[in-house]
Amino acid sequence: MQLPGRRALNLSGFALCVAMLAYAVWSQYSLEVEPCPLCIFQRIGIAATGLVFLAAGLHAPRGRGAVAYGVLLWVAVLVTVGVAARHLWIQHLPAGAVAACGASLDTLLGMFPIADVVMKVLRGSGECHVVNWSFLGLAMPFWVLVSALALGALASVANFRRPRA
Repeated sequence: MQLPGRRALNLSGFALCVAMLAYAVWSQYSLEVEPCPLCIFQRIGIAATGLVFLAAGLHAPRGRGAVAYGVLLWVAVLVTVGVAARHLWIQHLPAGAVAACGASLDTLLGMFPIADVVMKVLRGSGECHVVNWSFLGLAMPFWVLVSALALGALASVANFRRPRA
């Protein structure tokens, strides 16, 4: 059995990213699961991954171009995995070890330069410590981490393998 072509695999990656983001928005508004700043950063990482998948799917490059898209995809995936791992670590800290809930992301963006906001968000706060959604006993950042790694595997298959003859 042969795998689908590079274009189809990259567009499938884009579709998976759209589905993940759609579920995140649905859970926010239908299940009333309020995203914390680290959740928003994970969404941005999945959106960036999706945009690179879309560009790769529309462009359908060969050779070095495909490798370049594969590298860009892995950069987006690894950033997303890093944020999700940090979020999981914060969620597993003992109560009281995390700072109290801070200002909202919108407020922070209005008050500080973007680099300062990123650093403040990555430190985590009370709202990032709360587990307000789980599936099979595992919090959403875990599922984002696993999904991002699966997207990375798809990026590798789509862009690092030699084309079929």
